[in-house]
Amino acid sequence: MTSHRNEPVASGPGSPRRRSVLATMSALPVLAAAPPAVGATRAPSAAAAAEVIVDPSARRQTIRGFGGMNHTVWINDLTPAQRDTAFGNGEGQLGFSVLRIPVHEDRASWSGEVATARRAVEHGATVIASPWNPPAQMVETFVRGDQSDARRLRYDMYGAYAQHLNDFHRFMRDNGVNLYAVSVQNEPDYAHEWTWWTPNEMIRFLRENAGSIETRVIAPESFQYVKGFSDPILNDAGALANLDVLGAHLYGTQYQNFPYPLFKQRGQGKELWMTEVYHPNSSDSADLWPQALDVGEHIHHALVDAEFQAYVWWYIRRSYGPMREDGRISKRGAGMAHFSKFVRPGYARIDATPTPQSNLYVSAYSGGGSAVVIVAVNKGASPVSQPFTLVNSASSSVSSWVTDANRTLTSRGASTVSNGSFTGELPARSLTTFVTG
Repeated sequence: MTSHRNEPVASGPGSPRRRSVLATMSALPVLAAAPPAVGATRAPSAAAAAEVIVDPSARRQTIRGFGGMNHTVWINDLTPAQRDTAFGNGEGQLGFSVLRIPVHEDRASWSGEVATARRAVEHGATVIASPWNPPAQMVETFVRGDQSDARRLRYDMYGAYAQHLNDFHRFMRDNGVNLYAVSVQNEPDYAHEWTWWTPNEMIRFLRENAGSIETRVIAPESFQYVKGFSDPILNDAGALANLDVLGAHLYGTQYQNFPYPLFKQRGQGKELWMTEVYHPNSSDSADLWPQALDVGEHIHHALVDAEFQAYVWWYIRRSYGPMREDGRISKRGAGMAHFSKFVRPGYARIDATPTPQSNLYVSAYSGGGSAVVIVAVNKGASPVSQPFTLVNSASSSVSSWVTDANRTLTSRGASTVSNGSFTGELPARSLTTFVTG
């Protein structure tokens, strides 16, 4: 782990560098319309794929939502219009339903997070918060490897730190934002520029202090979903009792490391959230195509293989993010919106054939009624005629939206579902969302 890539310096006077990251590592929304394309018409040049079987009765994890981070100190706040673009679900909006904000160590900065958080709540979003550092008086420095100024929370300040988190929760509540959960620490295992924690330190805090926190508790938010950090928590009954959400980041995490058998075994009654990532890097423009398709595949694996209940991007507004600096939705943002606009909080992932052929990724979701949402990511260079069959479905029609090199969240109209089956046309290098009705 010797190769690192730095994110560009955050804007604004005195703004610190965000981080280094391993370089090797429910109603239909209103969308922009285009002339309808009959989804059941097979394009002559499209290859046929193996049938995708969708079974609404086979319910998996409950989805809490999709969203991103707002950090007013490092990159300034979203504007009122940008808040609506992020958290509204109408035409030209992302439909985000999760906002992550920082717990600033300086209380004077708390008020800056209120306006966007309040507007997100007004749109129905869930708000969570993560600290990078405790207040300065609670921190001591120590030697960690070649880092002589490493920071950690003083052991005699654990109770005061829990109160600090409570104070932030109460401040936000008193300003119209009821936090869903608060984290113990952002990336305690990648804290060169913030505060380190060991697994034993986090277990101690969870066992002895987290029970006093007045909202749900997230931990450990490992930067790379390092199981060696979260396994000890899952194996400690006292710590686990005070944990509500196992949070993880996916910087450079390989897909084969997404599943977490120990969580499935020990985490009954707990939630599993992916609380921060940008993918695949922070240097490319979010409008590069087909590179932006990588986000669709990444979300697919996060929901299907890892079975996360939430997928939260880093900065909402950034050159590499879902919203460009000018406030418009990027191609990468459109990739997220193929999930976030249609798979709403409370929906459940349901069984669907995940890879009917190479470079094609399919997942499906149900809101509990007759409608089913299917998201298909075709990373291949050729179009695909994809047959779908919905088990025991009474649906009679299916609508679809597509993003490819030339279209962005474009409606393709509706076509017929016959005896639970239809064929969807998936353009080369595209994302397509189908909603049955």
